[in-house]
Amino acid sequence: MDRISALRNVEDALAAFEDGELSLSDLEGQVRGILRTYATEFDGDLRPYRASGDERAAGLVVLAASPAEARERVADLLDDDAVDVSVDRVD
Repeated sequence: MDRISALRNVEDALAAFEDGELSLSDLEGQVRGILRTYATEFDGDLRPYRASGDERAAGLVVLAASPAEARERVADLLDDDAVDVSVDRVD
């Protein structure tokens, strides 16, 4: 799914919510699904990786070409080069 498709799908979900066709929890579920699909379906070298270990990094998802690059991106996000994290590819 490309970015434009993801945005259109989110807009459709918001419109359904505004029209009373979706509850807030249904809207959240749809948007979460759209974003998860967008974040995990990439052409090219980038893949999503979920961080674990350090409490600040737990659950962060970054896009990277390798686990080493993913750890670097997490460290950059946390502004801490010494952060100790593990990363697992999200499928």
